Amino acid sequence: MKLQARIATYRRLREEALWRLLAADHAPEIIGLLQTLLMDGERTLSASILFERLQQHLDAINASDLPHELPRTAQAYAADWLAKGFLERRLPEGASEEEYELSAQTAQAIRFVSSLDTPRAIATESRLSLVIQQLVQLAEQTETDPTTRLQALYAERDRLDAEIARVSTGKVAALDGKRALERTREVIQLADELAEDFRRVRDDFERLNREFRERIIDDEGERGEVLDRLFEGVDVIAESEAGRSFNAFWNLLNDMEQSAQLDAALENVLARNFAKKLQRHERQFLRSFTGTMLERGGNVHEVLQHFARSLRGFVQSRGYLEQRRLNQLLKQAQAEALQLRDSVSARQRTPYTLQLTTSRLRSLSQWRLHDPRNAQVNGSIVRSEGAAISLDSVSELVAQSEIDFRSLRRSLHELLAEHDQLSIAQVLDRNPAEQGLGSVVGYLSLATRHGVIANNEHEAVSWKGGDGHWRHARIPLVWFLRKKRHEFA
Repeated sequence: MKLQARIATYRRLREEALWRLLAADHAPEIIGLLQTLLMDGERTLSASILFERLQQHLDAINASDLPHELPRTAQAYAADWLAKGFLERRLPEGASEEEYELSAQTAQAIRFVSSLDTPRAIATESRLSLVIQQLVQLAEQTETDPTTRLQALYAERDRLDAEIARVSTGKVAALDGKRALERTREVIQLADELAEDFRRVRDDFERLNREFRERIIDDEGERGEVLDRLFEGVDVIAESEAGRSFNAFWNLLNDMEQSAQLDAALENVLARNFAKKLQRHERQFLRSFTGTMLERGGNVHEVLQHFARSLRGFVQSRGYLEQRRLNQLLKQAQAEALQLRDSVSARQRTPYTLQLTTSRLRSLSQWRLHDPRNAQVNGSIVRSEGAAISLDSVSELVAQSEIDFRSLRRSLHELLAEHDQLSIAQVLDRNPAEQGLGSVVGYLSLATRHGVIANNEHEAVSWKGGDGHWRHARIPLVWFLRKKRHEFA
């Protein structure tokens, strides 16, 4: 049974990102790329910078003599790694684009693989000493018997007195360089693991945030435990076990006395001769340890505060009521479906038609940037011909205008005394349009009743408007005849 449980556990772990990364087809290349991009230097990169740097590394790999090629684009690999859990993507508040970082399991896998290349002695004196110190300190801090506690303090005092007397005579017992170097590297490894623990703490807060929201939505009662505590002003995330542990760590990290002791100890260690044998990245890690801890701890602290504010806002805005109602409807639909599963076949036709939405899916690489030049309007001015005026629109124009038909009739009566026939353009050449377009429309109106219309023929007419500019139009060709001159009297 124990064997089966282990096998089941390993099958589950095999689906985790850590195991999948180690078992990937191009695991050496992928781990090397991820470590170079998001672990050795910056821990977070914006999408555009990540894609650009990743593409440069891919081009270098494909152009080298390595046995494996990586033919896909940087965007394609990033999307694949994101889907497999190797990367995490977030949009920070106020940021213009998304940021990428390694997942906690990916960082753990990279650390494991890196440690294989730098083997060290397992049972070192420094690790045993660290274990002994921690156990002794734990035993002292959990002792409740005053007598035993006093005996331990007196023994510690005697040891210190003896050490003071020995140092006063000039005898200083210091660690040799080899043992000091060994202990320093043990401290670096422990500190590096501690810095990476912030990722797991942040993941714990995200999990707590989801769990609290689910409990608020799933609670069928009037008020649940989480709701009651939130309405009472309690920060449930900060008061959780993970929240209290992190707050205690954060307060210790920000304690001025502790920070001063840590900085002084780091400076003293780096000033020792044995520190010169440390590798460059090890010395750099020690120098930036305090800043790294404060930076990563600050990020987790901001996440903690953000989740606390958003959870409180989720409750105060009563947005949870809508989510709870939706959750109830889904459960009701599932319950009704379960009741009908024995009487209604899944293949049975129903009298309902569900209109599905569709969308066209395309890769981002197929998108084309908008070119404003394609939407430019031709700014050149082309002289157009006169606007066409149809006889059908004349009656409407006449109804909306006050045209001096008496003057128009008199002009036609006088002109036809000298000519056998005239078109409107010829009339306007001899008698300019005093009402502008109104005079043209008036002549057209008279032509429909007293003139002869030439089928499918037009003529161009011109007149000067009230602003002094000439206007032009194309109108049907009509003739005024002398034999109908009496109709204009």
